[in-house]
Amino acid sequence: MATPTPREISTEPRRSDKVFRSVVTAGGLSSLVILGLIALFLGYRGFEVLRQEGIGFITHADWSITTDDAGNVTESHFGLSAMLVGTIMCALVAVVIALPISVFSALFLNFYAPGWLKKFLVAIIDMMAAFPSILFGIWGFLVLMPSVEYWAKLIHRYLGWIPLFDLQVPVFTRSPFVAGVVLAIMIIPIITSVSREVFSQAPLDRIQAAYALGATRWAMIKAVVIPHGRSGVIGGAMLGLGRAMGETVAVFTVLNIVFQINWHVLLGVGGNVASLIILKFGDASPYEIKALMAAGLVLFLLTLVVNAGANAIVKRTGKSGR
Repeated sequence: MATPTPREISTEPRRSDKVFRSVVTAGGLSSLVILGLIALFLGYRGFEVLRQEGIGFITHADWSITTDDAGNVTESHFGLSAMLVGTIMCALVAVVIALPISVFSALFLNFYAPGWLKKFLVAIIDMMAAFPSILFGIWGFLVLMPSVEYWAKLIHRYLGWIPLFDLQVPVFTRSPFVAGVVLAIMIIPIITSVSREVFSQAPLDRIQAAYALGATRWAMIKAVVIPHGRSGVIGGAMLGLGRAMGETVAVFTVLNIVFQINWHVLLGVGGNVASLIILKFGDASPYEIKALMAAGLVLFLLTLVVNAGANAIVKRTGKSGR
């Protein structure tokens, strides 16, 4: 019998590996290039307004433009502070409401729900994540808003001693709280899906060891599943926060766009940067469009900062949670 030729051992990757690596690298670089081009476009279009307004573009709350009969700009004041406060407030309300609901929903799906119910609920959650935002906005305006206004009145009555919930003028209609509840319903499927996937990857040997030591199911979840999936839950929450900060149509439908800094969650005054852009874009003059492009650049950078902070938090909690 002939001796087979010894196989040559080499660290050189195969051609298929090289092709796959090239495709993946090109895909990753293309996303970075696209993001860079978007930032350059917004910065180029809004540079004139940013140069004229300076830091006041972020610190001032006025948004007005005056033109003469020929359409030339005679006076303009552009400020985003009120919209930035509204953006952050609505997004934080949404995350505070959605995060516990999403985490407990993910735990129920992974460790309590029977198989047939889990499949059905997972399909519903995935379908909700793909719903157009306009549907949430219309549903929130027609169906949810009356109930949320009643909840806001209860919060004001029993928690009005907290400055955040104190109102001098009892106007609860179309408030940041209403917008936050609608946004929370929109981001619950996203956070739930991410949390469910993370919880499902909890080490099986540690789960069995916890049961072997006499732990109950909830004790096992607290000791094993939650510490293991903490970084993933935070990442999902930050993903939902980014979605809530950039949401346009749903917020525009249920929130009063008023250029006034509002620190009261229950007061029907506010707005966000995305709804400002959709409100002004249709009737904007060429110079005001440049201001809207500058506003888009600020929102773009704010989202990048939030994602960078989320990445840092996930890395830190991931190390401590293992």
